[in-house]
Amino acid sequence: MYPASFEYFAPATLDEAFSILDRYGDEAKVLAGGQSLIPLMKLRFAAPAALVDINGIPGLDHLVEDQGRLRIGALVRHKACEHSELLRARYPTLGDAAPLISDPIIRNLGTVCGSLAHADPQGDWGTALLALGAEVEARSSSGTRTIAIADLLQGPFTTSLEPTEVITEARVPDPGPSASGTYLKLERKVGDFATVGVAVHVAFEDGKVGRAGIALTAVGPTSLRATAAEEALVGAELDDEAIREAAELTAAAAEPRSDTRGSAEYKRNVVRVFTERGLRAAAARAGGRQGAASTPSTRPRQGAQMADDRCPSCGAELPPELGQHALTPTAGVVTCPNCGATATLSRPGAQTGAAEPAEPGAPAPTSGPVPAEEGEESFSGHETIAGVMDEVRDKEGGPAS
Repeated sequence: MYPASFEYFAPATLDEAFSILDRYGDEAKVLAGGQSLIPLMKLRFAAPAALVDINGIPGLDHLVEDQGRLRIGALVRHKACEHSELLRARYPTLGDAAPLISDPIIRNLGTVCGSLAHADPQGDWGTALLALGAEVEARSSSGTRTIAIADLLQGPFTTSLEPTEVITEARVPDPGPSASGTYLKLERKVGDFATVGVAVHVAFEDGKVGRAGIALTAVGPTSLRATAAEEALVGAELDDEAIREAAELTAAAAEPRSDTRGSAEYKRNVVRVFTERGLRAAAARAGGRQGAASTPSTRPRQGAQMADDRCPSCGAELPPELGQHALTPTAGVVTCPNCGATATLSRPGAQTGAAEPAEPGAPAPTSGPVPAEEGEESFSGHETIAGVMDEVRDKEGGPAS
């Protein structure tokens, strides 16, 4: 379907953009990335009388740290955040969220501030920035005002912005010298909207939690903040008991609804599990950065090779019994219970406590992959399922015929 007719404007300055917005009022829409607006217009769910394209306005594409706070301009694309060393080093919650935004095409064009203005309850940026206590600068011909993310997001696709206002930048406060976090997202397939998302940010002081931020995606009418869990963490050591309590409080704060993505009970449990994982990852990352605040942190490296039975992302020891079934495509892959990263076993059957090779004809062990001869391929190239299964049955340690 084609969109309804509209007038198109490409102002060269913000003042010119404000003038056009004043003229059209709520009949105008601001265009930055357009990755949400254009599809709505094509379906005629949105039919603005005018589009105000701000892409030609200079000075809106900054992604910088200024006086300790992060500034994200209105034209900063998701892609810029995905590749930003600054975010990975100082704001890992945002650094982890960026590559999970939809797909590469969307990330190339979509903007952070545009996502905030769209206010989709399944949007990732609103949640990540909410956990960090961020705010936005909104400008119009009447002046400038600052709006906290918690006050900006009011409901599904609803914000506190006036029709004539433009978000010119998002601002994130200084996280401090010892802070970390992450963003975890459950999606049905890569690029899909979130089924559940959890953003975690923790700032440490003298080995205890000085400030905590936990926010949720897709389990309420807008991004939700787990204030009770945050308050419970402040002043506590981030040990197992504190993490479990915070996870339970966060799950209680969720407002999920059953739909095609899962039941409300299922989503609430995902919130609990993701909160635990996120807090453990934050503790592990921050622990490695004590006294070295300038050392970049990285998001969990998926599928990297284990070293000395430890997670290649956070360094936690990985029990060998976590290995998946030896006859699955992901044989020898473990998921770190500390940070959620996946890792490949260093050498099949070589981990401490790994099961001994099975006798011929016995079921394959589930604690690790079946040992193989040096250089042996898993399969010799059969191109049919029947052929592969025949070879599996013939392999030493394979299932009984």
